[in-house]
Amino acid sequence: MANNVQLEVKNLKKYFQVPAGYLHAVDGVSFTIDAGKTLGVVGESGCGKSTLGRAVLGLNEATDGQVLFEGKDITHARGNLKKDMKKEMQIIFQDPYSSLDSRMSVQQLIAEPLKINKITHGKEETEKKVKELMDIVGLASRFRLSYPHELDGGRRQRIGIARALSVEPKFIVCDEPVSALDVSIQAQILNLMMDLQEERGLTYIFITHNLSVVKHISDEIMVMYSGAMVEKCSCDELFENPLHPYTKGLLSAIPIPSIHVERNRIHMEGEVTSPINPKPGCRFASRCPYATERCYSEMPETREIKSGHFVACHNLEAM
Repeated sequence: MANNVQLEVKNLKKYFQVPAGYLHAVDGVSFTIDAGKTLGVVGESGCGKSTLGRAVLGLNEATDGQVLFEGKDITHARGNLKKDMKKEMQIIFQDPYSSLDSRMSVQQLIAEPLKINKITHGKEETEKKVKELMDIVGLASRFRLSYPHELDGGRRQRIGIARALSVEPKFIVCDEPVSALDVSIQAQILNLMMDLQEERGLTYIFITHNLSVVKHISDEIMVMYSGAMVEKCSCDELFENPLHPYTKGLLSAIPIPSIHVERNRIHMEGEVTSPINPKPGCRFASRCPYATERCYSEMPETREIKSGHFVACHNLEAM
């Protein structure tokens, strides 16, 4: 493993047992992230983005595969290793209201992880650290004794970011952290996260369904469809040279803020494949205009088409 690779995920799978069988939420996903970089993970609702992030952190225990953090296998971490990883790896949740205890004040919410992990000792030291964290995330000290219901979405999300930062992690899973916020607040939170990354050398997995957001913050982008990775490459490469038909369809849906430019919209028709006991073959085959008989019987392997550009498709040459 290269020295600058901080996270390596190998053939990660997460299945959930349901009455009809097994739901393949994440099915054989592999990737690496370099230290200090951001991997954007995009795809439509239900494609397995959030489950992937939780499986990487061990919040949802993986069914199969490996997660290596700085060379250590943390897939089924227990004891001291799991405790250490909780400090090294954190998560920022999508809904800044439901992820916070409504009975705790801002000061109590930010102090909680400090006390649990014994980072500060005594009331004075804890209060000093809470104030410092509030300053870092742009929360005015006058909100110290406020409760979540008294604050807007942006300030609530800043509390979530402060809690994540409190244990001084190296790696953070950002699970759609701005999707519940107004557009103007989204920009503030994104800029804050990018500033924190630059100052602290943080590594992010940034999960979103918003391609404009992911373009703004990511170094690399991974596109998921029905639990599987279909394309991964640098941010610039994905927007300039998308190869997978699903990626092309997603990009064609981005609105252009001009009445003088018309985008050729690609309409993806057909039924979405059920993730419960999926049949062999490409998950996108039923909606793909290029699908052949092979696509319905054989899952495509992920190929490196050119340096750093990975695609899972049988028929790239036909497009």
